[in-house]
Amino acid sequence: KQRGALKRKLQSLHGNPPVKRKRNQSIGNCAGGTDSRDEGKASQKPLPRKHLTDNRNESQRSKPFIKTSSLFKNNPDIPEIHRKTVQQVQEKVFTTDSFSQLDLHPHLVTAGFCPVLHWYFLTCFVCHSVQKQTIPVLLQGKDALVRSQTGSGKTLAYGIPLVQSLQGMESKIHRSDGPYALVLVPTRELALQSFDTMQKLLKPFTWIVPGVLMGGEKRKSEKARLRKGINILISTPGRLVDHIKSTECIHFRRTQWLIIDEADRILDLGFEKDVAVILNALNAERETRQNVLLSATLTEGVTRLADISLNDPVSISIADEIQEVLKPASQKDGEDSSSLNCMEQENFAVPEKLKQYVMIVPCKLRLVTLAAFILEKCKFEKHHKMIIFFSSCEQVEFYYELLVKVLAGGPELEQPGHPSLSVCLQFLRLHGDMEQEERTEVFQEFLKSKTGILLCTDVAARGLDLPQVTWIVQYNAPASPAEYIHRIGRTARIGCHGNSLLVLAPSEAGYVSSLASHKINVSEIKMEKVLTSLMRDDRFQLHRPGRKKSCGMNPQEVRERATVLQTKFENYVHSSEGTVRWAKKALQSFLCAYATYPRNLKHIFHIKSLHLGHVAKSFGLRDAPQNLTALPRAGSKKKTKPRPKRADLLKKTHGKHRLAEILRSEYSSGMDTKVKKKKKQRKPG
Repeated sequence: KQRGALKRKLQSLHGNPPVKRKRNQSIGNCAGGTDSRDEGKASQKPLPRKHLTDNRNESQRSKPFIKTSSLFKNNPDIPEIHRKTVQQVQEKVFTTDSFSQLDLHPHLVTAGFCPVLHWYFLTCFVCHSVQKQTIPVLLQGKDALVRSQTGSGKTLAYGIPLVQSLQGMESKIHRSDGPYALVLVPTRELALQSFDTMQKLLKPFTWIVPGVLMGGEKRKSEKARLRKGINILISTPGRLVDHIKSTECIHFRRTQWLIIDEADRILDLGFEKDVAVILNALNAERETRQNVLLSATLTEGVTRLADISLNDPVSISIADEIQEVLKPASQKDGEDSSSLNCMEQENFAVPEKLKQYVMIVPCKLRLVTLAAFILEKCKFEKHHKMIIFFSSCEQVEFYYELLVKVLAGGPELEQPGHPSLSVCLQFLRLHGDMEQEERTEVFQEFLKSKTGILLCTDVAARGLDLPQVTWIVQYNAPASPAEYIHRIGRTARIGCHGNSLLVLAPSEAGYVSSLASHKINVSEIKMEKVLTSLMRDDRFQLHRPGRKKSCGMNPQEVRERATVLQTKFENYVHSSEGTVRWAKKALQSFLCAYATYPRNLKHIFHIKSLHLGHVAKSFGLRDAPQNLTALPRAGSKKKTKPRPKRADLLKKTHGKHRLAEILRSEYSSGMDTKVKKKKKQRKPG
């Protein structure tokens, strides 16, 4: 027994694995009689381990440091989209009739249409449906309320009869006579486009002078042009009201035409009071004139504007399917005209050759998915011209800078043999906070280019004819189906092919059903399919020693490349305090805009359904920011009674203080505790 106990004691002393490991590792220690605990403390920073870590660091220098390993973790499940297949309302864009059958001036047909319609030799001056129905009515001198899908040729529908009537007047028009026609448009870009179209139509009739007034231009030069005389005056409502109040030489004694183009957008931007001022100024000097209202949608505001501005108008709606559906309902129910208009508002005509898609993307993956989609369409497929819509000017500026630096720039482009990305990825931006000179320059550049990516707000959503646009991406969902229609209307214009993509979060999937209720059909694109395009770009490859190049689409490698791309975005954002501040400002502007969705969509777009940390990832931020209340506080705003309605906030896009207040009231779950403390301190005083 004693011999066995001694044997076990010797085995426990010499066979203890931790003691053996520590003795082997502590070769450099000279303290022979140290305890095992002292050996453990001394072995925390041994030389061999340091050499090992140095070797590992040397082997991983080419491997990017990944801080976003959780990019694909803790994301909400992507729901299945259950929607009913609906029959979309289609309009016939072209007819078999030609302009020669409209009894127009021959010079107007030959010299006027050739520079306007670049495809005239293909169509032999074929009329569009809206032009076929509108031009004869306007040539008869009647008022008209015209509703037709965006991109169907409404500008020529009123431009042709306008020029035809002015050039045929018995007493020849003189420049000094002043305005014979007034054209109101909502945006500066549309004003420039309409002015350009009028110039081309008036090329044979040099004695008729068109002119444009818009914000951002010098008032002094505009007043000089008004003194010389403008016969066809194209203007935005705000700038025209400014001249009515401050410019003595402006008058409307000979004004025979009033044309309000994109009437619904004019009202959405809050110009209803300005339009009323303009109507009063016109009526004060001349009561009889021909009035035309044009819009892609008939809203309650457009109907109200038609009641006060049109006299016994002819209603022209090109969507025959809508009329066929609505007529029996109106006969059965005996509904009045206002309810008929409300019913018409529910269904929208969509271009026939437009393919509409939706993609459900978790918030953390929105940025890398957008970048992958841009690379797929504009780098690898090429020959694409894309417009990406955002909900705020700050987002446009931020994402423009971010995408230019990470996707279209970088040291990789300077390596020999590396394909040039700067030629394929040409980014432009357009929003309302830009100087007018820069806005005009960007608009003209994108207009003339065959490829490119335009990041913009809804300032480019109405009326603009941008040729060869093949993709419309709505990165932020529009606030109404009507706005959705206007956005996608920038592509598939005049019978051309086009595509649109709507990006939604999993909590916003119900928006697809909302679109279906308005007879708008969308097909789903899977996020995983878009992310696979990163496999074609070696800049986002995760380099590992001894790893073979994969030929297939390995889902794990796709995720690794998406993580590398996200890391590049985050590294740029966190490269300076200025870019971090910029990202936070863009994030807050997104939240402010998100809080202003109308009440009927609050169950889909509610700010409390957003995960702030996940949303921050889509702005290149590694963590949810804590100081989102850095914008001017709206504590004093609560003193004003009554409180403004949400509809008014939608009309006034510049009301950042009001939007910030709504954000805090909607997202009052502890975002700003300091404000509450200050309010409590103010009460006793």
